[in-house]
Amino acid sequence: MALHGTNQELGRPHNRRIVLEAVRRHAPISRADIARAVGLTAQTVSTITSELETAGLVTMARDHRVRRGQPAQMLSLNATGAYALGVQLTPGLARAALVDLNGDIVGCQEQELADDSPEAIFAAVARMKRSISAGAARHRLLGLGVAMPGPFGVEPMSFVGPTTLERLKGLAVRDRIAAGTGLPVFIDIDSSTGAMGEHLRGAGRGLKNFFYLYFGVGLGGSFVRDGAVMGGTHGNAGEIGHLPMVPDGDPCACGNRGCLERYISLEALRRWLLAHGVRDKRADLGKLAQARHPALMAWIGEVAPVLRRTIVMIENLFDPEAIVIGGMAPPELIALLIKACHPLLPSLGNYGGRTSDRLLVSTVGADAALQGAGVLALNRLLSPRGEDAATRDCVIDLIETARSAGLRRKAS
Repeated sequence: MALHGTNQELGRPHNRRIVLEAVRRHAPISRADIARAVGLTAQTVSTITSELETAGLVTMARDHRVRRGQPAQMLSLNATGAYALGVQLTPGLARAALVDLNGDIVGCQEQELADDSPEAIFAAVARMKRSISAGAARHRLLGLGVAMPGPFGVEPMSFVGPTTLERLKGLAVRDRIAAGTGLPVFIDIDSSTGAMGEHLRGAGRGLKNFFYLYFGVGLGGSFVRDGAVMGGTHGNAGEIGHLPMVPDGDPCACGNRGCLERYISLEALRRWLLAHGVRDKRADLGKLAQARHPALMAWIGEVAPVLRRTIVMIENLFDPEAIVIGGMAPPELIALLIKACHPLLPSLGNYGGRTSDRLLVSTVGADAALQGAGVLALNRLLSPRGEDAATRDCVIDLIETARSAGLRRKAS
């Protein structure tokens, strides 16, 4: 997205977001460089950066590397200037994380759900919000992003089957969570927020284009191009779990047979383990992988050919630099799966001069979707492309709060 401001007075809310976005992307950066990058006057940028500093969103420091003249003031984000809450909902588990303005997780909690009733889910989110945000200034907690199993808005695939939250079907999930937390709420598919988390802090950080394969209770995926997650027409692009990859295979809740997630997902693995004598539904899959448990290794041998063909399909469709495999599956298990897929089949991924392996294990792991959910809220509330007339202007709120606090201090 190109950053471009307007020198008209009515564009000030937009300009604040443009300038803040320039700092988010390019810090440390000088006021002069911001003005050149976004097409605003130096005076406009100076006024806005002063406001952002007052609001606690940016910090300024002299660049003492400059030897001649007055060192330029360089702007950087103040990581503690604002926060968002990231929430991940999946069958049997709710997780929450406090994410700072840099997109880093600074606190995390989780609660197992005895049942997936709407009441239990919404109550768990409200409890975690109160607990995890207790140490943050209330006015600096801007919003809440939710990662949930997809796809959304598609019959008969949405909220259907054991890999989804079936009992939330037909409910105004966004409104219910907003009412219970008092925050603006934004929802996306867990594979999309996971891809963003992986791009920010994980194995995808140095890649321009990569496909993120989300190995959770179900199976999903997202393609990241030039740092942006490609969502498709309705935000469901990359719903790889419902590709019918096994001819005349097991029936799937979506109505097809042989869908990929019926074979490769945590739900599929736990069904397999149960059938092979591993009775603990909460079995530590990481320890089973480290011990090369016979039932686990048998499952890997069974599904590796299916995954191998899937890799070819992804590479030929998207031509990524690499496929990053992550999600809720432990890295030890993912590493065993990748090893079992070798040698990989010929595809567009066989190009010369590669700078990374075709398959990579996530370096963020289970926190990727959670971190991405928090960043989703920050982006929707602070970035120029996230502007929404129905959403309060968080930047001006922070500016006014800081000014009021300053006036109270002076009065006392």
